Amino acid sequence: MQKRNLGVGLLSALGVAFGLLSAAQAQTRASLLAPYIQEDAPVVVLDHVKVIDGTGSAPQADMRIVVEHGKIAAVEKAGSGGGVPAGAKVLDLTGKTVIPGLVGMHEHLFYSEPGNSALRGLVGGELVDTAPRLYLAAGVTTARTTGSIEPYTDLNLKREIDREKVPGPNLDVTGPYLEGNPPMVPEMHILTGPEDARKMVNYWVGEGVTSWKAYMHITPEELRAAIVEVHAKGEKITGHLCSVGFTEAAEMGIDDLEHGIAVDTEFTPGRKEGECPANAAEYMAEHVAMDSAPVVAMIHTLVQRHVAVTSTLAVLESLDPGHPPMAFMLREHDSMPPTVWSDVLTARSMIQERAAKSYWPVLLKKEMRFEREFVAAGGLLMAGCDPTAYGAVLPGFGDERNLELLVEAGFTPVEAIRIVTLNGAIYLGRQASIGSIAAGKDADMVVLGGNPAEKIENVEKVETVFKDGVGYAPEKLMESVRGLVGLR
Repeated sequence: MQKRNLGVGLLSALGVAFGLLSAAQAQTRASLLAPYIQEDAPVVVLDHVKVIDGTGSAPQADMRIVVEHGKIAAVEKAGSGGGVPAGAKVLDLTGKTVIPGLVGMHEHLFYSEPGNSALRGLVGGELVDTAPRLYLAAGVTTARTTGSIEPYTDLNLKREIDREKVPGPNLDVTGPYLEGNPPMVPEMHILTGPEDARKMVNYWVGEGVTSWKAYMHITPEELRAAIVEVHAKGEKITGHLCSVGFTEAAEMGIDDLEHGIAVDTEFTPGRKEGECPANAAEYMAEHVAMDSAPVVAMIHTLVQRHVAVTSTLAVLESLDPGHPPMAFMLREHDSMPPTVWSDVLTARSMIQERAAKSYWPVLLKKEMRFEREFVAAGGLLMAGCDPTAYGAVLPGFGDERNLELLVEAGFTPVEAIRIVTLNGAIYLGRQASIGSIAAGKDADMVVLGGNPAEKIENVEKVETVFKDGVGYAPEKLMESVRGLVGLR
């Protein structure tokens, strides 16, 4: 009896201690956003600003944007229209440009952990603190996670962001990867068949997941079952595919395809059904022309069946010898601890040493051409940074780099901005509230210290990020995670 009472007493004491700790954490979280906010007036006016509204329209000079209680109340010529509301805080943004908050459509809340030849090639580590802050600092106000290795972590993080406990973008949480055998990373579940795919979708929809991603080794039967089940739940499914080609996936009813033609295996000679051929990318680079009849037919099928494509040029570029530019990587440097920075530089050097045999310079150019042809045919192109591979692309930084690479691919700056803003909103079915700058929409906007229509690199000059009408200071968000990427 005495031991039992002691046990109960100990449990009670621990309960009190945990209760006090939880209360302290709640109090801390409640005040966590304040250090990162630079504009929080209920009514704020962005005056004398250039507006690139995200629709693809030409920039509008000397404009006024009125924000009231988290919504855009008016977009008008400065000095005209309804004027400045009484009591509003007025920001003179002469010389600045405002674009919509970025809608990142291939983002992750994990990152490739550093390693060496004695360890596994790829292991993902959750970036529960650093990723959301870096995304928001770069102007990403909405992000689809596009594959989860810790789905409960992602769901809990979304709830904390939604409750204004921690800073970060609005999240569309993708479920655990729908992967076959062998899995790319050890955190992934291995599907055992179509019924397992259906069961997995059912379970995680119930837990709060809102989108899905099929992965490289999923079988055609598993993919077909997953598509049917996801659609029955009113959600959408994308895929980074290898065992299933783009045309076949489109005919099954998939909604989106990741990375573009660089990962499409359907053109590989001798490929067997349901097989992920090892030489597909090399064959694509060396033998498949983007204006060939099979590629044109594939694009036509995607467009006809309303299948979107997510561009991830930043992560693909990291496989091209000598890329990304060192200037880009130096911008990321302070966010990484020394071990991660060293590992990234080592991997980059190894890629450079093999430059003479690399097919990536050609494949990257073909991917850019494919994306132009897909859009010209009427396809919906979106973008996201995919902060994986060997770690050279970080959350947020990579989204800005995507914009620059889309312009390098041949899109105009305003076209590229539409791809990374309104197009993602359209896919998510949220174009009425986000993705462009217009009266009635959520006040998700990015203030830039330059005009990206004149020089696309000005997208890096983020001065304020408005999310739901609250203006965040990017430098404070970035400083808070200095040296922590790859750790937490």
